[in-house]
Amino acid sequence: MGQRIKLHGIVGFLFLWVTVQAQMKIPPETVQQWASVFSTQLRDLSIKYSGSLLLQKKLKDVESIIQIVDLDGGDLVKDYADEIERMLGSKMKSVKRLAESAEDADLYHEFNASLEFDYYNSMLINTADEDGNFVDLGGEFPLEENEHFNKMAVNTQMSNIQVPTNVYNKDPNILNAIYNSEALNDVFIGNFQKDPTLTWQYFGSSTGFFRIYPGIKWTPDTNGVAAFDCRNRNWYIQAATSPKDIIIMVDISGSMKGLKMTIAKHTINTILDTLGENDFVNVIAYTDYVRYVEPCFKGTLVQADLDNREHFKMLVEELHVKGEAKIKNAMKESFKILSEARANGLGSMCNQAIMLITDGAMEDFESVFEEFNWPERRVRVFTYLIGREMTFAQNTKWIACNNKGYYTHVSTLADVQENVMEYLHVLSRPMVINHDHDIIWTEAYMDTVLFNTKAQSLLLMTSVAMPVFSKKKETLSHGILLGVVGSDIPLMEVMKLAPRYMLGAHGYAFLITNNGYILAHPDLRPLYKDGKKLKPKPNYNSVDLSEVEWEDTEEMLRTAMVRGETGNLGLNIRASVDNGKRPLFLTNEYFYTNIDDTPFSFGMVLTRGHGKLMFVGNVSVEEGLHDLTSPDLSIAAEWTYCETDIDPAHRKYSQLQVAIRYLLGKEPDLECDEFLLQQTLFDAVVTAPMEAYWNALMLNARVEPGIETAFLGTRSGLMRIARYAGVETRVAKKFLTPADKDNLFTIDHFPLWYRLAVETPPGSFFYYPINDKGVKYVVATTAVTVSSQGKTAIAGAVGLQMSLDLLEKRFWAITKQDSNTDCSNIEGLCPLSCESPELSCFLVDNNGFTLLSKDRKEVGRFFGEVDGSVMATLIKMGMFRKVSLFDYQAMCKNSHHHASGARPLLSPLYVAVALLRWIFSNALMFLLDFNFCALWHSDYFVDAKAGYHTTHKQKKVEAMVPCETAYPAFMADSSVREANSIIKCGRCQKMFVVQQVPDSNLVFVVTEANCDCSRQYGPIPLQPKEIKYITTVKCNRMKSQKVRRRPESCHAYHPKENAKDCGGATAISPSITLFSASLLVTVPLLLLT
Repeated sequence: MGQRIKLHGIVGFLFLWVTVQAQMKIPPETVQQWASVFSTQLRDLSIKYSGSLLLQKKLKDVESIIQIVDLDGGDLVKDYADEIERMLGSKMKSVKRLAESAEDADLYHEFNASLEFDYYNSMLINTADEDGNFVDLGGEFPLEENEHFNKMAVNTQMSNIQVPTNVYNKDPNILNAIYNSEALNDVFIGNFQKDPTLTWQYFGSSTGFFRIYPGIKWTPDTNGVAAFDCRNRNWYIQAATSPKDIIIMVDISGSMKGLKMTIAKHTINTILDTLGENDFVNVIAYTDYVRYVEPCFKGTLVQADLDNREHFKMLVEELHVKGEAKIKNAMKESFKILSEARANGLGSMCNQAIMLITDGAMEDFESVFEEFNWPERRVRVFTYLIGREMTFAQNTKWIACNNKGYYTHVSTLADVQENVMEYLHVLSRPMVINHDHDIIWTEAYMDTVLFNTKAQSLLLMTSVAMPVFSKKKETLSHGILLGVVGSDIPLMEVMKLAPRYMLGAHGYAFLITNNGYILAHPDLRPLYKDGKKLKPKPNYNSVDLSEVEWEDTEEMLRTAMVRGETGNLGLNIRASVDNGKRPLFLTNEYFYTNIDDTPFSFGMVLTRGHGKLMFVGNVSVEEGLHDLTSPDLSIAAEWTYCETDIDPAHRKYSQLQVAIRYLLGKEPDLECDEFLLQQTLFDAVVTAPMEAYWNALMLNARVEPGIETAFLGTRSGLMRIARYAGVETRVAKKFLTPADKDNLFTIDHFPLWYRLAVETPPGSFFYYPINDKGVKYVVATTAVTVSSQGKTAIAGAVGLQMSLDLLEKRFWAITKQDSNTDCSNIEGLCPLSCESPELSCFLVDNNGFTLLSKDRKEVGRFFGEVDGSVMATLIKMGMFRKVSLFDYQAMCKNSHHHASGARPLLSPLYVAVALLRWIFSNALMFLLDFNFCALWHSDYFVDAKAGYHTTHKQKKVEAMVPCETAYPAFMADSSVREANSIIKCGRCQKMFVVQQVPDSNLVFVVTEANCDCSRQYGPIPLQPKEIKYITTVKCNRMKSQKVRRRPESCHAYHPKENAKDCGGATAISPSITLFSASLLVTVPLLLLT
């Protein structure tokens, strides 16, 4: 009996196994047949409605009259660098003229303490009182919207004056300096007439006012405060001083509690804000022992780039007071750091200074100066006495005066800005006495006007600036700095001098500074999305070349460029397109050279192969003009075919309009790119038959529903578009509109469809899904070529955009066998149908993204997220391979658990007092520390908000911070044409069959639907993962010094310097508004301490 039961069990199991095997068997030959039929239909559809064969034929017809040239990157990079040098040189000449005029005006001016002088205050212009009369300093000032100045209302006939709220606008020093600077008006206008491409020109006075041309209406912040102070801008600070090594020493003893510590922290942050990427810094806190604010930076100096400055600010906020102040050991440590840096050739190798922030110095510290600083006094010591008490003023002043520094007394938060600025004037003395007019160029900074209008990497500006000195002999030893003149240069305008069409589909140009930081690069991403808002990244202007060109692992390219060398380098790189989803393996040739008289180096990239080959055609202007005016034709709006910025009358024209006017002879004086125009005319003639072909299809044939747009593009930036469907019926309403930057020729890149086409074998179409905020459709694209004398060049790309409905209709019709199908020779399921609930069928592209699925939600998603089991098996079988990519400009969520900073047992009264204290101090800090700069010169920062928590519960605060990430991408191996296997998933088995779709980048995937493998195989996500370093590695990376080129000039010493002018009691006079605000806040804070 037992044996019979066992036998029945075995038979039953075998029956079940055979049944399962029969049910699971998906015939590969059926899937192969489907793929073949679908390939033919899809190709025929794509060829018919795109017109690709016609365009290829027309190109074949002109091969006898064209030339294919091999671009010489070495010659091109020198030519473009020369163009950039000429452009930047003209800006430098403009600034020199401003400096000469300002110095001459001061030389012949006698100071008049009783001078009465009305000027146009940019805050008050066009402002009337209750009686309708213009307010004092606010007369009528005509303003007119100007295209050249980003459509702002300006006055190009006059400059005007901005005065910070905390500076009295009728102070005799201010009035005399403004009166002097009136001479700049004619120079501003003359410069603009000589060089109409100039943007903002300005003079920042050492007294605090800011003269801006063209004149504007200055917009205060929401509190009615103009807190922008030109003396705190990078262009002013860098022009006023040479590079410097700074050690900030802050007293955190118990006597510094309360408001004193708040003022001290604000002083540190303000000093940090005066530093730039050519400076080096460290911060030491001391009590009865020496503590480095960042322990990782012990005993060294780090570059004062934006990243490090913000890092120090964050750590300074965490400082707490305790113990007794012992200045001697901290001073010794500071001198040792500076001495070792100088001895080892590290740091700036120029000015060195110690900034002492304390409420008193009681020790005998003279021996320290005797040992480390006297008699040469190479290190200047600046002292900031914090608080209202003056008990230790003499000691603190003595330290500064005996070490060529400057002493200031900082009793309120309102005093900080003005007092910190004093050290810059002291450091500028040797340069002023020598009359060395060094021209400086700033690192990149953000222009908010361009936020939503241009490519991310080209939102940035640089400034050229030059110091202005007093030439009066009687004040020579005092080294009086009158201010700084400067002008802004949008980096977009600089990069236009390396024409996009010459660089090819994957080529690009870039600029870096002497420190290796990027000024302009198409892969620079200075913005990130915080919710729905775009914000600048905290480190947007200190992104190193090695963080973008990360395949240069030996940093050979970076080192050569930073050193100002000329040369070239070949690299095999992993690039990506379509927001990092689609990897490309390219061989790039880098060409680079320096830009003379600037700290910049210029580089450009040509992709080996098609990127270096360019075809040249020639047609008559008459023939080309006829086709250039076709309604379906457009040219790259962001490229420069003709220069429209020189003559204001031309600014109203689009590039196509102005090119046609030039070719017609209506504007013979226009500066145009003759080569680009000739190529555009040729492309217009060759592609003209496409317009007639597309129109004939629309008129004479029934266009299949779902065929929406045909398009083509050429290397000259020319595009033709045919809309088969009206805007009301089109699914892809945004596709190829001005808002669709990814699919247009821009200053940054060729269209996505063009870049994908050139990496696809000619004749084959590349199909990919687009998911635009839930609107899903498919694009097909292919390259067209020309050949001559054994060389083949890419002539352009042509394609088609279609709806999912169309593809699904074809797909489901093909993947369905009729019930009367002959199944006699088929092993497995027959008839087979993708409509069956037992099967899941997909169309997947070569990067693993789902093109078609029964579930529309899966379209556009990575197939590894849809079915991890099948994708994992395909990767294992070699049909897909993983490509590791890296992002060194990423932003990650940083979860900080802030434990309560209050005492273990908090009384309700203490909590209330602490909260009041925080509100008062932060309100004033916001009022005093917020720098507003109208619509330009916005130096962005990350808001660092801290508060008191009134419970013991930890509060999780998620902030986005810069980080490094790694993320996967995938590529299909085109040599593997088919695959099938069975995946064992616990109690069931899943069979799948994968078949390549011929003449495309697609694969068919058919799987058994009823076997759930999600427990055994999780999804394969594409989300980036943060690269985390162990503490020692992270520390080494933070303090490592990359190769950099120091500025050529250094002004640290002059024998005629009058070092006796070393400060005293503060003499600043805050405005009534800020003084009142200071009192309102200071009194409650003192009561709370």
